[in-house]
Amino acid sequence: MAKNTTKLHGKDLRQLGFTDDKQISLALDILDQRELRRLDKGSALALLRDIKADPFKYVRDPTWRPLAQELVPQPSREVRLSPEVKDYRRYGDSFIEDGARRQMDTAMQLPITIDGALMPDAHQGYGLPIGGVLAVDNAVIPYGVGMDIGCRMALSVFDVPPRYLEQRRAELKKLLHHHTRFGGKEVFKDPYDDAVLHRSEFKEIAVVRGRREAAINQLGSSGSGNHFVEWGVVDITAEDNELNLPVGPYLGLLSHSGSRGLGAAVAQHYTKLAINRCPLPPEARYLAWLDLDTQEGQEYWAAMNLAGDYASACHRDIHRRLSQALGEKPLAKVENHHNFAWKEELADGREVVVHRKGATPAGRGVLGVIPGSMTAPGFIVRGRGERDSIQSAAHGAGRRLSRTQAKQQGSEGELRRLLRDQGVELIGGGLDEAPMAYKDIHQVMEHQRDLVDVLGSFLPKIVRMDAGSGGKSKYGGE
Repeated sequence: MAKNTTKLHGKDLRQLGFTDDKQISLALDILDQRELRRLDKGSALALLRDIKADPFKYVRDPTWRPLAQELVPQPSREVRLSPEVKDYRRYGDSFIEDGARRQMDTAMQLPITIDGALMPDAHQGYGLPIGGVLAVDNAVIPYGVGMDIGCRMALSVFDVPPRYLEQRRAELKKLLHHHTRFGGKEVFKDPYDDAVLHRSEFKEIAVVRGRREAAINQLGSSGSGNHFVEWGVVDITAEDNELNLPVGPYLGLLSHSGSRGLGAAVAQHYTKLAINRCPLPPEARYLAWLDLDTQEGQEYWAAMNLAGDYASACHRDIHRRLSQALGEKPLAKVENHHNFAWKEELADGREVVVHRKGATPAGRGVLGVIPGSMTAPGFIVRGRGERDSIQSAAHGAGRRLSRTQAKQQGSEGELRRLLRDQGVELIGGGLDEAPMAYKDIHQVMEHQRDLVDVLGSFLPKIVRMDAGSGGKSKYGGE
């Protein structure tokens, strides 16, 4: 039998510049697959030459991905932190726990860090603390954005007097039951077909392509933990306000949720990738970044923006369903997000990537909602564009107790009494989200007077959260 002269050997690949035995073995194994055996020797060599010259072009190719990933340049092992902590502004310093300060100090030692700030609601998280704002040079830190990408607040204000909350309480409670979904199991039988579901990223990026079906099913639903949908009283106090609303009370609908399973999948995938690409000391491990000049960095940036837009679509659906059920069109809406990264300019004109993990954008004239707890008011605010805070503000009251501590230190009876005394009805929820677990929102707002102007408030009255087990809530409601 004549010898097959088209088959490549290791020496052929070495002549192309392949020096690693693992890479050579991978290339030969792939070429031995049935669909590639028909390639003549010249075509095979040309293909391998192209892959070696630009492996980034092939990292999403299902056939050549293993080889391309081996060929992608790796950073030198162990990225060193700066011995000095860059200066940054802390708001309500005595109000912030040591763990959050230590995490922010570490973030300010990254070689890519340019500026930072810590908000008064700050508490310890993973990587960047919750309430941390970090400006870096041409890079993005997946865990500096966080797991729940694009998590946001959305408020609708209705031309309905607040007495409606007492006169029609049972009806409003039913609307929350029928038109909201929470946690990992509750979905709508008739999910809304939002344009975001047809974005090209769902075809172009593998990690989100695999989440599209779940994203369709979860559209309009809310997460567990501190996510909620609630009816309450909006009180507009500033005569000069961008909402064009007269001073006075209104019925309001406030929601807090993020990008659901889609955002979590993006965060997990690219955090793992960043940690492998950018090995840091143990204390900084979750601050690993992706350079925006790389394909991985560009992929994450596109996936992050998709997840943020998906989170916004979920809120649109929540407010659409409840507005229609109520039979009222909102007079005004306010929406803002956190757990995101933005390309912005600093005062000196430098373009940076600003991470706001649990921090609200507060550029001059930018509107937002900063919630308190289920028994404390939230505030409608207008940003003042403060440079020292990198045009940011707190995103809520901030946790005073961890979830475990809240469960250990609180009691069901105490929570029931507090809710009754404040005239709040809770559907779902649990001790881990009890008001006692949170800081005093009024103190938080006092520490950021230079960052935002208050236009009004929102006081919750009927709150729905995930019931955890999916059964009836122990704290009122079903």
